[in-house]
Amino acid sequence: MRRSNRCRDAARRLRRLIADDAGSAALEFLTVGVLMLVPLTYLVLALGQIQSQTLGVESAARFTARVIASGPAAGDPDAVLASVTREYGIQSFDADVSCRPAGPCPAPGGTVLVTVTASVKLPLVPPLLGLDRLAVVPVEATAVQKVSRFWEAG
Repeated sequence: MRRSNRCRDAARRLRRLIADDAGSAALEFLTVGVLMLVPLTYLVLALGQIQSQTLGVESAARFTARVIASGPAAGDPDAVLASVTREYGIQSFDADVSCRPAGPCPAPGGTVLVTVTASVKLPLVPPLLGLDRLAVVPVEATAVQKVSRFWEAG
């Protein structure tokens, strides 16, 4: 019978230790903090990268449309587009220029549309199994600029 009492005493002590919460709040706080902080930090990094590229694409479209609509004296649209995309760190992009109404581009009284498209790679995605090619967010911006009725080509 003594052995049975020892087992019961050991079981009671073990239950008491398990039920005792002393000192576990700090551990729980650290665990939950780390589990929340890591994804939140990644989310901030990813959204910052996407926002930066979005602003760059929008600026490139806007400034290029302004230069085209202002005429040849305003500068070279290709140089402006390259300068703005370089400033925002956009390596690869597509630019499309169209004019309305159809005909010579730009025409006095017409409208210039510039669309710039780029893909934003998410940060910290390894090139393992092509994941870096899959983890991209496409961004696109279109700028519209009215050409003056008194505009003359050079």
